[in-house]
Amino acid sequence: MAPPFTQPHIEPSPRRIRILFAGTYIVDTQRSKLVWLKPYYPTYFFESADVPMRYLKEVSKSADVQTYDVVVGERKAEAAATEHLAGDLEGLIEIKFGAMDAWFEEEEQVFVHPKDPYKRVDVLQSSRHVRVEVNGVEVANTRKPRLLFETSLPVRTYIPKTDCRMDLLVSSDLTTSCPYKGTANYYSVKTPSGETFKDIAWWYHVPLPECADIKGFIAFYDEKVDVWVDGVHQKRPNSIWS
Repeated sequence: MAPPFTQPHIEPSPRRIRILFAGTYIVDTQRSKLVWLKPYYPTYFFESADVPMRYLKEVSKSADVQTYDVVVGERKAEAAATEHLAGDLEGLIEIKFGAMDAWFEEEEQVFVHPKDPYKRVDVLQSSRHVRVEVNGVEVANTRKPRLLFETSLPVRTYIPKTDCRMDLLVSSDLTTSCPYKGTANYYSVKTPSGETFKDIAWWYHVPLPECADIKGFIAFYDEKVDVWVDGVHQKRPNSIWS
């Protein structure tokens, strides 16, 4: 069965999953479940027998769910585990991804959330002529973009820094993470008039291997700038995903 699914959708995962917290693997199982609670990506759930109770301290209980702190030694992740007591998810425990120190699929660390087995990400070299303007000021002009195609998301255009107006780009403190691409750093654009357009471009200093070809290239939020491709002005997409 392929997406779109009716939520929640539950599938067994064939991968060994381990969760590291406070120097201890609190979960180590080959029986995890991928559960789609929303259309965009799955979440790992675990059978209660695969989450040792010695690491869980009950904090609340209702007819449907039981909530636990995850405790290892002096470290505590508050309300980080939820056991479902009824419905489609009965008998399964969810652990908050960001509350743990690290997650591993086999020997590979995964970030942000589990990768969707139905999602594909491809980076292709292109010869399209791409121009980007911010409030009428050209900030990029290239004939050698790299296009990133990610299932169900808008195509993103990555542009060499040498084809961008780096004198108008101001480094930002913002970073975001993606399980497919890695950690992104952001730029704001400051136009000659003094206007600042905050965090409207990003780049990956060290992208993950499957997206290595975007290393050092800059992408602009097509939702917030004006883009021409081969001379044709593009309609702005609605998505906010990077």
